[in-house]
Order: sequence, then C-alpha cells, then structure tokens
Amino acid sequence: MFIERAVAGGVQKSSKSVLLLGPRQTGKSTLIRSIKPDVTINLARETEYLAFARNPGELEARLRATNIKTIFIDEVQRIPSLLNTIQAIIDEGKSPRFFLTGSSARKLRRGHANLLPGRIVHFELGPLVAAELKDKINLEQMLRWGSLPGIWTAENSFERESVLDTYAATYVREEIQAESLTRNLEGFSRFLFAAASRATRNIDFSKISVEAAIPRTSAIRYFEILEDTLLATRVEAFSKSSVTRIVQHPRFYFFDNGVLNALLGNYHLSPDRIGFLFENLLFSQLYYSAKASGKRMRISTFRTESGADVDFVCEIDGHLFAIEAKASKNIGQRDLSGLASFSSFYKKKFSPIVAYLGDVPKKIDGVEILPWTKVFEAIGIDGAAQ
Repeated sequence: MFIERAVAGGVQKSSKSVLLLGPRQTGKSTLIRSIKPDVTINLARETEYLAFARNPGELEARLRATNIKTIFIDEVQRIPSLLNTIQAIIDEGKSPRFFLTGSSARKLRRGHANLLPGRIVHFELGPLVAAELKDKINLEQMLRWGSLPGIWTAENSFERESVLDTYAATYVREEIQAESLTRNLEGFSRFLFAAASRATRNIDFSKISVEAAIPRTSAIRYFEILEDTLLATRVEAFSKSSVTRIVQHPRFYFFDNGVLNALLGNYHLSPDRIGFLFENLLFSQLYYSAKASGKRMRISTFRTESGADVDFVCEIDGHLFAIEAKASKNIGQRDLSGLASFSSFYKKKFSPIVAYLGDVPKKIDGVEILPWTKVFEAIGIDGAAQ
C-alpha cells in the first residue's frame, strides 16, 4: 500500500539542495529514492562509511567521474564534516543537487557540522499524519502501534509488535554505544522506561532519576539524547505576564505512539491508558502535520498552580488556538474548565477547541468541539507543503 508523503512535493519542487531530517523508520530514504537520484551513497553501510571516513576527498573524486545532476547521501550525520565539502562544492557553482538525510541532529552538532544556511532547504519527516492517511485513518491502530510507514503497512499485529520491539531494542543498543555510554547500558534502558512512563507529563528529572536508579545529571543527559535523536519533543509552558502564577515546567511527548508503547512493553488500550495515549497521538499529529504543511507553528502547554490546564496552545500565522485533547465521545461543560481558565488568563482573542473521539462537530459556549481528525483543517495544517 503506497501512501504519498505530504512533504514530498516540497522536496521535489525545491530548486536548492535538501536536508531531510527525521527519526528512524519514518520513510526518509524511501522518499528520496522515489525521486530517482543519479547516485546514492548510503553511509549506514559500513563499507561506504569507511571509504568516506578514511578519505576526505572521496566525494569530490566520485563527482568528477561522471556527469551527475542529483546525488543522495543517506545518514549524513555519520560523517558531519562531509557537509563542509558539500558547501564548498555548492559554492563553486554548477554543482549537482544534493539530497541529504539524517536521523540525529545531535551527531551533526557534536561533529560541528555546517548545516549550510542559505544553501540548502531543511525538511522534517515524521510518522504518517491524518492528511496523508485520509480515509485510511484507524484510531485504534494509531493509539496502539502508531503510524510509522512500515508499521502501518504490516500485515498483522504480531508483525507490528515484533518490528516495534526490535526498534526499541536497537535504539537502546545503537544510541547508547554511539554516545560512548556502553558501561551504563542497563541504566539507560531503565531511563527509557521511566521516561516513557511519564510521557505527556511535566518533566521531573529528580523523579525520573529515582525511578531509573541513575544520577539526576545522567537523566538530564539521557533526555537530551532523546531530543537530539528526534525521539521526544519538549513542550515549554505558555508564557505571558499575569498575576496568575503559571507552573513553568515543560512537558514532553514521544514522536510516535507505537515506539512509546514498545518502550513501555505494553500495547493494550486499557481505560487507564487511553487518555495519555490520545494526548501523545494528538501532539505528534499536530507537530508533524505542521511540518508536512510547511507551516511554522509554536506549540506550548498551559497549567496554573491550582491545576487548571490546556493541553496545547498553538500559535500559527498570527493566530492562537487553545486545544484540549479529550479521549471521550461525550463532551460537557466540565470539559471546558481549562479553556475558561486560559481565557481569564490570556484576555485576548483566541480560538478554543476540544478535540474528541466523536464524529460530529459541535459548539458549546463558543467552544468548537471537533472530531480529532478535523482539528488540523480548523487550524490550517492539513495540506501539503507549498
């Protein structure tokens, strides 16, 4: 089953070279290969990696050999210094068009990589989003197994869970080894479980370190690895000067529900799990729908010291949307208290929305009650990148 990625149009239409970042298994390589580049260099292959690592002039030597118009370099973060060579080639003029992919911003930064500002267009690819799935959307499947392309097209639940379990295990092994932390592999594994169990909640490194039996400094460093490898995203508290005191602890979300469940070793949709899984799914869909649409969107969260909160405050195109995620088919007045608190705090015009599991759009006291799949259209992030 082929599903066209929304970001593909922007990648293909760009007249400049492209850097496509995203977590593993989101389909970056598949997307670029569909463009049919003249040359492909896969740095995930050890022979290719060694050839380029040993010889800084390898890329230029290969480009001189033939008339190449497009070149694809996969997993470019493995040799960050290669970007300096690419910049020099681009600056010389009449260079081929480069398509670069990477799954670790951390490795690029740690390698002092030149991200070629002004010379290359950046895109980000995540799991499949609602605009891409269209009538194929299956909420239960997305809550349990997420929407990574390979998982979505798997034939059965056994295959999905096997692949996701392997994904989680491989991530632990490869990332911890890449960061030279092999002596504390067990500590990192415990941290991953502790962090996953606290997804959608405020980040509390002290509690995570206690649960994982690791030093607090290690918990902070490990969490940075999750962010830099694009596995988790930190969502800061919405800030505005007011007499109402806001709890300034950020929350965090995993990029895909299937990976989150794999780290927890639990794919069941028990009643006590539906709420946090739906909230994590909605964040992922908001975040990557904006990326797929080529829109700049700032997502924050709102919570007062008294406990009133709004899950997501989204600022896009000069407009602010306050969005509550409710894993229910029935919405009443009691579900609007967080939005009412935000209105009292913000005191400016905004659009309040409740994303719920029902099928019919409604309005209660000026609040839009929308089926969750309709929220992206309502805030303008349901289209392909321009």
